[in-house]
Amino acid sequence: VQLQASGGGLVQAGGSLRLSCATSGRIFSIRDMGWFRQAPGKEREFVAGIKWSGDSTYYADSVKGRFTISRDNALSTVFLQMNSLKPEDTAVYSCAATKADYSSSALARAQAYYYWGQGTQVTVSS
Repeated sequence: VQLQASGGGLVQAGGSLRLSCATSGRIFSIRDMGWFRQAPGKEREFVAGIKWSGDSTYYADSVKGRFTISRDNALSTVFLQMNSLKPEDTAVYSCAATKADYSSSALARAQAYYYWGQGTQVTVSS
């Protein structure tokens, strides 16, 4: 399984970006998916997760109400719509996928994820 994140870039505070995570390979082994981010000098942190069915999502408190995760299983792609961006959202954003079903809250743990993709840089200027 390969995961490829795209859509990052430079945006002013208050702006929006939409990230995409395209999956390929043995995608039938993928279940739930999530987005994580890592800023320079900081640990990786959970951003958002979504169940295989797409009917359940989970967000970090820091992005709740501003970010929306969604998935299109026909396209084997997961999206992260980011609105009202803040300078503290600046980070490398990576997508990940699980091989098993987890509760929504469990998706916040990096240990739940088996597959990881390369990140895409998001920079928010003030």
